[in-house]
Amino acid sequence: MAQLLPLLVLAVSLAWPASCKPLPVLVPVTKDPATLLYTIPFHYGADLVVDTAGPLVWSTCQRGHLPAEFPCNSPTCRLANAFHAPSCRARGCGRDTRKDRTCTAYPYNPVTGACAAGDLVHTRFVANTTDGIHPVSQVSVRALAACAPSRLLKSLPRGASGVAGLAGSGLALPAQVASAQSVPNKFLLCLPRGGSSGSTGVAIFGGGPFQVSAQPGRDFTQELVYTPLVAAKKGMPPAHYVSLESIAMENTRVPGAGAAVVCTKVPFTLLRPDVYRPFVEAFARALKAQGAQGGPVARPVKPVPPFELCYDTQSLANTRIGYLVPGVTLTLGGGTNWTMNGLSSMVDLRPGTACLAFARMEGVKAGDRSAPAVLVGGFQMENTVLEFDVAKKRLGFVRLPFFTQCGHFNFTKTGY
Repeated sequence: MAQLLPLLVLAVSLAWPASCKPLPVLVPVTKDPATLLYTIPFHYGADLVVDTAGPLVWSTCQRGHLPAEFPCNSPTCRLANAFHAPSCRARGCGRDTRKDRTCTAYPYNPVTGACAAGDLVHTRFVANTTDGIHPVSQVSVRALAACAPSRLLKSLPRGASGVAGLAGSGLALPAQVASAQSVPNKFLLCLPRGGSSGSTGVAIFGGGPFQVSAQPGRDFTQELVYTPLVAAKKGMPPAHYVSLESIAMENTRVPGAGAAVVCTKVPFTLLRPDVYRPFVEAFARALKAQGAQGGPVARPVKPVPPFELCYDTQSLANTRIGYLVPGVTLTLGGGTNWTMNGLSSMVDLRPGTACLAFARMEGVKAGDRSAPAVLVGGFQMENTVLEFDVAKKRLGFVRLPFFTQCGHFNFTKTGY
């Protein structure tokens, strides 16, 4: 027995690290019906807007925040000032860069573009750890945020107190959770459609697994397909960029190449003008061809801005995967295809009217290669599991089956 004891101790010691492996951090995601933006709970009643292109976490800083003393030349302060929105004219950092230890950051509103100066403060991100199936236990994650005046909340969801930046930058929320919790620098996002179809989605910082109650035992992170993330061009926001190789409408290629950005701040996908025009024309032709081949004949109706192509829903065949319309396929870097059926390409805007849910990018000239060709909006991301793997520089995605949705994640805590 004495000889067995060291072996037992060794076995326990070898097993111990695996049992104590840090768990990812989970929060619910809610869609605001008024603004069509998404929020997550952050700190005891404070909701922050999800911005996949945001470099910082910022809020209006209620009582309880601790001042963070960082010299202006510190690595942390340099991270906080690595990107400034075009509206940010001030570039100062504190009152005296030689003496002042209060780093000034410049948070900005992702919708209006407005910017303001604010100090960095210590805060806490209160959430739950998860096994990818349920919440496990509450966790309070140390974090840094920038303070901002309440005027910066204009056009954000009512009740939101700031923005949770989820870009690939060092002070974005995923990097901060990864550092504080010793989990991988990646996050999963499963955005809800909202309304009667399910109001709660999922964000998991630190990676999968990811299961929903309608498919017990099926880990959707094992079904992800990946495309490389590419670096942002100089002066561009630190968003998640991928290469767009081509666009296809059914089996017909449509002109369009450049960069694509996954962007929660826009409700629907935006196309650069030189991409948009041939895209909508190809869709109209393909839909008309369906009718000529014996399918339903779609009846156009008055457009509902910002959309150009709208149809009488009574003239569209409705299936398990949405309206029976031409499929849209984005071919991304590495040859990975992101295909969107009627559930992702058509939106019901008013009774009897459904529109092609793609709009023209404004403020950008046709052929301007400094602008992305495509901004993939929130609607097209909904009920799709997306993995933003910052450490491995890749984006993974898989569409959930038609009979389930992001809202089917089980937020009931486990008993352990």
